[in-house]
Amino acid sequence: MKPRQAQATAPHPTSQNRPASRKAVLSGASGNALETFDFSVYAYLAVILGAEFFPSADRTVSLLASFAAFGVGFLARPAGAVVFGRLGDRRGRRQVLLVTLLLMGGATLGIALLPGYSTIGVLAPALLVLLRLLQGFSAGGEITTSAAYLVEWAPRGRRGFFGSFMQAGAVAGLLLGSLSVATCYSVLGESQMQEWGWRIPFVIAGCLAPLAYLLRRTTEETPAFSDLVEAQADESSRPARPAMGRFRPVWRAFVFTMFWSVGFYFFLTYMPTFLQREFGVSASQGTWISSLAMVVHMALIPVCGALSDRFGRKPVLLTGCLAFVVVPVPLFGLLSDEPPFVVLFLVVAAVGAMLALYTGPAAATMAEFFPTSSRTSGMAIGYNVASAVFGGFTPYIATWLVASTGARIAPVYYVAGAALIAAGWLALQRETAKADLA
Repeated sequence: MKPRQAQATAPHPTSQNRPASRKAVLSGASGNALETFDFSVYAYLAVILGAEFFPSADRTVSLLASFAAFGVGFLARPAGAVVFGRLGDRRGRRQVLLVTLLLMGGATLGIALLPGYSTIGVLAPALLVLLRLLQGFSAGGEITTSAAYLVEWAPRGRRGFFGSFMQAGAVAGLLLGSLSVATCYSVLGESQMQEWGWRIPFVIAGCLAPLAYLLRRTTEETPAFSDLVEAQADESSRPARPAMGRFRPVWRAFVFTMFWSVGFYFFLTYMPTFLQREFGVSASQGTWISSLAMVVHMALIPVCGALSDRFGRKPVLLTGCLAFVVVPVPLFGLLSDEPPFVVLFLVVAAVGAMLALYTGPAAATMAEFFPTSSRTSGMAIGYNVASAVFGGFTPYIATWLVASTGARIAPVYYVAGAALIAAGWLALQRETAKADLA
């Protein structure tokens, strides 16, 4: 039997292994939540970290340096994608998810314990960048491997719903990061946060990693990968063709991820800083507005994933793109200086609802571009290269656009432009929701 023939009939979870499916969802989503919590706390504390590790008389220069260090973490993602993606296709999804979790937790705890510039000088920003590179290397394998893991455990006709929990878990991690920072601000105040309180969210994130590791150790490998291993064993363990040789699906994953990354990191990491600097809210208010809007976004992600199972991926994805082209610019453009808390929340929540139309079906859509034999490596390379190019530097680009143009809603035009490009590309793609996983 040839491996390709076995892949075409990869099994779907049935009533006999539904408990394993549910456990896989919990493991994949919770572990991804912790990874994203670790990775995102930095963005919510960018203003403080800029002063702590990149001191400058010009606050904008300090903030730009801090966001540049945030973006550096994304430069390591493609390397992590190659290493962990290949490992996921050779040794299994579960093994990768165990390694990436421990690596991310260790790097995050390292940031928590790192002395500032005033203590060890230029060594402080150098070590910070190194730890960000380790976080990025880990994230390069985690996100897409967890997406493949969830989609491959999905029952027939529910890949969009199951895959959506990868994104919901990621948003839950961002929400935990946002809430932990907001709570620390509320309890400690800005003065103590700047002095030492910023370390607390990093400590919490780093110490939770062993708990998530224990949960993941109890899960099983996906049915699709297990079936592939058996098929390849029947043919003398012939190795799968590398994803780098499958250029077209990797390119599709890259283009598909462009708006996903820009929208995700604008809404979920840059937004508190955006509200603070451009609309005059306090650091605490900006973080709480973003946190509450994230709850709306997270709740709608599985709904939109399920809608894509019912109506198809393309209609849901295109609706999200076109909504981003039309709605956010006038919404933010109509806001006055220092608008009321409730008004700002409604605007940001509306952006989150529109983004869910894209992020809900995203994991399943990208997984459907690839066969089982190269799914984790192909997804990892396409997704992480796009994230490095477009997502990681979105906060930096947004800050630079405002400084260069003087227009406070310039970043919103940037996101709308990415959505327009994505809509044009999606219109040319075929529907994948009803096709069997190869």
